[in-house]
Parts: sequence; structure tokens; C-alpha cells
Amino acid sequence: MNKKIIILNGSPRLKGNTAGLIDAFVQGAEQTGHTVKTFNLQKMNIHPCLGCLGGGKNPDSPCTQKDDMDQIYPVYEEADIVVLASPMYYWSITAQLKAAFDRLFAVAEKDGDYRNQKKECIMLMAAEGDTRDNFEPVEHYYHALLKHLEWKNAGEVYAGGVMKIGDIKGHPALDEARQLGLSIQ
Repeated sequence: MNKKIIILNGSPRLKGNTAGLIDAFVQGAEQTGHTVKTFNLQKMNIHPCLGCLGGGKNPDSPCTQKDDMDQIYPVYEEADIVVLASPMYYWSITAQLKAAFDRLFAVAEKDGDYRNQKKECIMLMAAEGDTRDNFEPVEHYYHALLKHLEWKNAGEVYAGGVMKIGDIKGHPALDEARQLGLSIQ
């Protein structure tokens, strides 16, 4: 069965190391017949969540704020898999990705009990640090997020030792990302 995949690219560098991971993943996923839509959040006008609890009333535009999230909502709602792609910024995801992900709460507000749609999720991350414990705070956040959303972890790829644009070239994580894309069933 072909799956619909949404990628939320939180990198401010549109041709940076995170983009390399995304490209490799997309190559594998599309090769096996899946549909992929990537949103480069840096280029979009997305405001942070206001915590107003006023969303969910309009099924076509669930948030009370009207900005570029309206492009993401319909793709997100139809997606089987959500890919969170980000460089590591101070042992976390970027503000761009966090703002967009927080705003997905408006979709949960469509349900009276604030239940999120069940999804599979993938984490793709590039970082300067290249020790295994470097990624521990992100892994902890990611696993806790999935637990509370009741989402299935479909995979994680962490590329350490990549800071400058182009450092990802030849990195083993590129093949890992491509293989992850190929493995989606």
C-alpha cells in the first residue's frame, strides 16, 4: 500500500545538511511508490501557537490564526507518516519546526477530547556533535512526543559531525535515510 508522507523541514538552510537527509529519504520513499510532500518551513509565514483553544471549528482551516499553516493542514490530515526534519539547535529541534508542530494542535481541537489523528512518525536530524549521547535530548523528546500522541515510530536517522553546508556529502546517514525511505510498507 502506498503511503502519503508529509515532511516538515525545520531547517533555515534550504540546501543544508538536513536537506541532504530529506533528499535521500525521499529518493527511497518515492522509489517504492509512496507520495511525499515537503514543506520548507523557513520559507513560510507561520506564527507560534497562541494557546487560545479556539481552533477546530472550521474543518478546512482549523486554527484561528490565518497564515501558511492552512497549506499544511490538509496534507497533514491525509498523511500516513509525518517526517520531522531539523538540524539540532541547542539540543532540540529548530523554532521553525516547533512552531509548525505546535500549530497542529488545531487539528486535534476538531475532536472534543483533543485526540490527535494516529500517525507514523520519522525523525531526520543533522548536528555538529557526533557522539551518540549528543542526540539523547532529542531522542528523549521525540520518544515522549510519540508516546503521548500515540504515534508509531517509523524510524530515526541522526547525522552527527555535519555543521557547514555540504558536510553531509558522503555521510553514512544518507544511505541510512534512503534505506529508511525504501523500508516503508
